[in-house]
Amino acid sequence: MITEQRSKYLSDSVQSIQPSGIRRFFDLASSMENVISLGVGEPDFVTPWNVIEASYHSLEQGYTAYTANAGLFELRKEISRYMRRRFGVTYNAENEMVVTVGASQAIDIALRAVVNPGEEVIVVEPSFVSYAPTVTLAGGVPVPVHTYSQNEFKLQPEHIEEAVTEKTKAILLCSPNNPTGTVLSKADLLKIAEVVEKHDLLVISDEIYAELTYDEPYTSFPSVGNMRERTILISGFSKAFAMTGWRLGFACGPKDIQQAMLKIHQYTMMCAPTMAQHAALEALVNGQKDVIRMKESYRQRRSLVTHALEEMGLSCHTPGGAFYVFPSIKSTGLSSEEFAEQLLMKEQVAVVPGSVFGESGEGHIRCSYATSISKLEEAMKRIKRFIENME
Repeated sequence: MITEQRSKYLSDSVQSIQPSGIRRFFDLASSMENVISLGVGEPDFVTPWNVIEASYHSLEQGYTAYTANAGLFELRKEISRYMRRRFGVTYNAENEMVVTVGASQAIDIALRAVVNPGEEVIVVEPSFVSYAPTVTLAGGVPVPVHTYSQNEFKLQPEHIEEAVTEKTKAILLCSPNNPTGTVLSKADLLKIAEVVEKHDLLVISDEIYAELTYDEPYTSFPSVGNMRERTILISGFSKAFAMTGWRLGFACGPKDIQQAMLKIHQYTMMCAPTMAQHAALEALVNGQKDVIRMKESYRQRRSLVTHALEEMGLSCHTPGGAFYVFPSIKSTGLSSEEFAEQLLMKEQVAVVPGSVFGESGEGHIRCSYATSISKLEEAMKRIKRFIENME
């Protein structure tokens, strides 16, 4: 009764969205013993010591106050140098950049800065679980565009065309993709850019996994054609630098959009944590060797997991980036949620059902290989045994 009475005070948009399907399985797994979790997308590496030490030094030197709303200017200048050096895109540190509390906050304020009530945002599925709800919370309407395993979950320009209406404002992209690990090549992005320009759209490009590509050089969307002025680039330090708990991200883009995002950031967050910003500065200046070391480890794990899954009959394309594989479990006859629940209960391996990433994720599971080789080997044995026992 109390719940029913209080629900009248909640906003319609909040009531319309569901809790994270990833967290549900993570919470269930954390209450069990002997579980190997391939569920949460988080590096198993500890943040490199020099980065941690930089945060200590900042505290010792008394840097405990607010920074500028947009972030430490020294950090923004280094982000500008980093983006130019690594990805060939240039942004003005003074007014084309905002340092945020994780990439998730950057996506949130980007959507709130550009979306009017009722405007549509194309969300490429399978997609990270927060994208569609964040569009809804910004007052927009998420419009899913499906991708498929037969072309390795790459977005097809004609599918964008079919989804565009007079209300379409933007496309929310993620490459390398979470959950599929798919990387869009420069040729792929050029085709998408043609549709974007034709329909006068914005692109919010989530490039948080840009450092973690394995088979070809990464192409940043704003570096393609005329896309710089149409793109809000989202990135951060969580994945490549093993800094998830530091909660630090950034957004780059055209001055007018970034200044609009900054207004929202000012009123809702003030600034990102000061000690985390000093740590991030050290990561950019002296952390590339650690990124390379971690990336090579992920590459080895990717080979182990994809090979093992294929051997047990779960078809799986080789992901070009991030640290996820997205195998098909259709041959088992189970739904993705049934497969994940039974695997957890019978073999104590936690994976994420593909259905939580959108309709086109059904029939698949997401496995993160951001865990130790020994745990991955044991997890693959357990999954194989689970499938054999089904037969």
